[in-house]
Amino acid sequence: ARRNAHFRRRFNASGPLERVLILIVLAVAIGVTIGLLLPQVSSDAAKITGGYTATGSAADTLNALAVDDNQSSSGYDRDSFGFRTTDVDGNGCDVRDDVLARDLTDITYKYAGSCVVESGTLADPYTAQTIHFVRGRATSAKVQIDHVVALENAWQSGARDWSTAKRHEFGNDPYNLLAVDAGQQEKGSASAAYWLPTNADYRCDYVARQIGVKDKYQLTVTSQEKDAMLAVLHTCPGQAVPADE
Repeated sequence: ARRNAHFRRRFNASGPLERVLILIVLAVAIGVTIGLLLPQVSSDAAKITGGYTATGSAADTLNALAVDDNQSSSGYDRDSFGFRTTDVDGNGCDVRDDVLARDLTDITYKYAGSCVVESGTLADPYTAQTIHFVRGRATSAKVQIDHVVALENAWQSGARDWSTAKRHEFGNDPYNLLAVDAGQQEKGSASAAYWLPTNADYRCDYVARQIGVKDKYQLTVTSQEKDAMLAVLHTCPGQAVPADE
């Protein structure tokens, strides 16, 4: 009895210190609960309020893509896509120089009639920064060629079943390639569910191009990826799929 009385004297919930401790414990518990439930609540709320509704050919095309939530990267090998190993247009350059020539301005070439880009200016779509490209061992890497639908993402969403020829076609398709700031490498193999350009003004075009690529090659999307794309397209009514030129 004396022990219980001693405990009650030491921990008196009516005291100011004890009340503060109880409030802290409750706040932590509530924070953890919210952290666990918020992603699902946000997703459900967006669906209820129309946050995933979108119009335009990009949204229509996305809604026609197959959904696969059991994707696997097992067996993936970047080299199986043969990036920069082809010369489809027969101009003597691989697709990196072809994309640099398409996406840069104020271009100079190695010599008259060459397809090798020596310098130029890039208005980076991902960051909205201006990058001055100069070919060289220490400078060329400032501009990278990004696969809009990452190669590993393509593998997970259907390319694992393709022939070598089709994977090489995909890996070097200018429709899926953009010249960008080297800093975009943080994207890795992420889908739109996990990565979007920091330049918010380009996100609609970025997602629309991913959709166009996935439609062209009949690749799948995950439920999370589809929701993320629809959430972006919701902000740009009528967004079209870019032409494959």
